[in-house]
Amino acid sequence: MKAWEKNVRKVEPYVPGEQPKIDGIIKLNTNENPYPPSEKVMEALKALENDKMRLYPDPEAVELRDEIAKKYGTKRENVFVGVGSDDVISMCYMTFFNSDKPILFPNISYSFYPVWADVHKVPYKEVEVGPNFEIIVDTFKQENGGIIFPNPNAPTGLSLGLDAIEQIVASNQDSVVIVDEAYVDFGTESALKLVDKYDNLLVVQTYSKSRSLAGMRIGFAIGNVALINALNDVKFSFNSYTMNYTSIKLGVAVMDDWDYFEETRKKIIATRERSKEELTKLGFTFPDSKANFIFASHKTVKAEYIFDELKKRKIYVRYFKKPLIDSYLRITIGTDEAMDKLFEALREIVA
Repeated sequence: MKAWEKNVRKVEPYVPGEQPKIDGIIKLNTNENPYPPSEKVMEALKALENDKMRLYPDPEAVELRDEIAKKYGTKRENVFVGVGSDDVISMCYMTFFNSDKPILFPNISYSFYPVWADVHKVPYKEVEVGPNFEIIVDTFKQENGGIIFPNPNAPTGLSLGLDAIEQIVASNQDSVVIVDEAYVDFGTESALKLVDKYDNLLVVQTYSKSRSLAGMRIGFAIGNVALINALNDVKFSFNSYTMNYTSIKLGVAVMDDWDYFEETRKKIIATRERSKEELTKLGFTFPDSKANFIFASHKTVKAEYIFDELKKRKIYVRYFKKPLIDSYLRITIGTDEAMDKLFEALREIVA
């Protein structure tokens, strides 16, 4: 080992879904929106001012924060933005999770949570979910240095009701509680209603799923002014210009076209519910997803075999070779046409 190698931090990185570089695939493995951005977004893209590209963007992203605040009935001072919700959550780890006590998150959840903990040297404890993958409120009623969980959860798609979330927040008012709402728009009540009531609650959302802008990397958090100020202090000490000019402009355009957002959101929900019926006919079981994916297990055919066979047919879904969930596939909801091709392939594979 070379001398400098002794000082390299060793972490087990997060592994995203495959991004195959081949034509003619059906991509149902990374929970992207199957529908394009709205026409207003494309118009905003064409209207970008070339001269602005040579200038640094607004470090406070005022225009974008104002638009998000207006849409969600709050103030700019209550909104923080970052490069996707992953960036926002990473900033939250640096800002709020500095206790010697472990932070808590479910043992079946977003697999980036322990990676951030390792990177930022945050102690953590994974609390067990129930036998049907449900989050158990009482497991969060223990000493901790902070709490984070997705709602709906990933990769299961199960959601917690607002009463259950409030129990967790109310029971942990000495800690910051982060509700990661990447999939909230597909059928779950947002915890944003609780932000004014609890100063320790931070709600994080993203443009990557329901808003068709995964490629622009926009995420935001809404919470108490003191929380947002603390986040900004860390952000400006780390990287002042996290939001680029293009992302700010297109992010504003998305919020300005709520009708299109509602149209595509409802399409995905309808396709998800139809997909549940089709998968049931094919012998799959799954938790009742409220996200834009289904976490499905076949009664007789192994998940890894199905995954490999689908891949041979250029259909990509997500398989996690991990304890407790290695018999499941996470299937992103695509267009009706894409899902029909998936069902056709599954009929051949599991017959």
